[in-house]
Amino acid sequence: MADSNVSRWAMTLSWTAVLLDGFDLVVLGTVIPTLLDGKVWGLTPASASVVATIGLVGMTIGALVVGTITDVIGRRRALVLSVAGFSVCTLLCAFAPSVFVFGLLRFLAGLGLGGCLPTALAAANEHSHSRRVGSATTIVMTGYHVGAVLTALLGIMVIPDLGWRAMFIIGAAPALVVVPLIWKYMPESHEPRPARTALSTMASLFTAKYLRASLAFCLASFMGLLLVYGLNTWLPQIMRSAGYNLGAALALLLTLNVGAVAGLLLAGVVSDRAGIRRPAIAWFVTAAVFLALLSVKMPQIGAYVVVFITGCFVFSAQVLVYAYIGRTYVDGNRATALGWSAGVGRLGAICGPLVGGALLTAGIAYPWGFYVFAVVGALGAVAVTVVGGRSPAPAPLVSQQPGQVEPA
Repeated sequence: MADSNVSRWAMTLSWTAVLLDGFDLVVLGTVIPTLLDGKVWGLTPASASVVATIGLVGMTIGALVVGTITDVIGRRRALVLSVAGFSVCTLLCAFAPSVFVFGLLRFLAGLGLGGCLPTALAAANEHSHSRRVGSATTIVMTGYHVGAVLTALLGIMVIPDLGWRAMFIIGAAPALVVVPLIWKYMPESHEPRPARTALSTMASLFTAKYLRASLAFCLASFMGLLLVYGLNTWLPQIMRSAGYNLGAALALLLTLNVGAVAGLLLAGVVSDRAGIRRPAIAWFVTAAVFLALLSVKMPQIGAYVVVFITGCFVFSAQVLVYAYIGRTYVDGNRATALGWSAGVGRLGAICGPLVGGALLTAGIAYPWGFYVFAVVGALGAVAVTVVGGRSPAPAPLVSQQPGQVEPA
């Protein structure tokens, strides 16, 4: 294939895989109110938090393992295994007979979901222009939130008539088309792939050149994913506790993710022109400000506006962290770096639903949940700052030209 076709296929398939990942981001948040209202399996806010947490534990393991081995076995195989695995388990969720089986399937789906994101981002970064790493990452990640928006819309349209189980059947169906396309058209890394082990690739992240950046990126991802999963899991229920009905609460979740898509497009343009580090810091700070504003009671139209702006900055702040990683590491360890950052970050994703569930159980989710999330956003800005004014000079694992260094 010509280079332009290779780049197009890499971007398109990465975007589509991440879209399916985005379905999982929101699906639990859309079905939890129905499961709680119907007392399905005797579910409570506390047990729902456990289910959400189990799925995120699977994602953590998947990101660490698949993100590392994809630098060894190749992007195509890793992405096919990830997408096929989580789609099958998502389908089976529709037929779960108990909360135990449902939680187990969410864990197994999480293994594939965790590996999908770093593999897709690594593939997209490797086949983009070196000066467009920021926009390549943010464009692919719009798929994440397009998937989330479509899922929120499906929740509004499907759940009242077909029930919550239909959401999982619909979410699994696209894999029937996507997996064969990935296998046939996803290009492999353009870098020669010498014999190496997952252990040696992983160890490269903690050499002197990369150690500070690796630790700071993991901390930033922890904060970013705490916000992403905390808000997407519990925003509808928090807004219901603030007095909104179920329809309005789900519409606010939709608004949050529409804002995320707009914010990603803006972040891509800004980071291509101004570098990635400074916009990433500014995005986390602005997210913190608007999260704090959500604690203030306001007319409904005001709530939609603030939720939209919050979505613009919360989600793209985390994606700018991924873009910064893509600029800092090389082809030989980029997926591993993304996998470890996302994997450690999933611990934050685990904490997000747990924190939201605890605040809801205590009856103080509104407004204290938004204060907690605002502090997390501020800490994310600090973590990106710790990376330093300049990316570490890439030290290639194999013979190749060093990657472009992030401007201060």
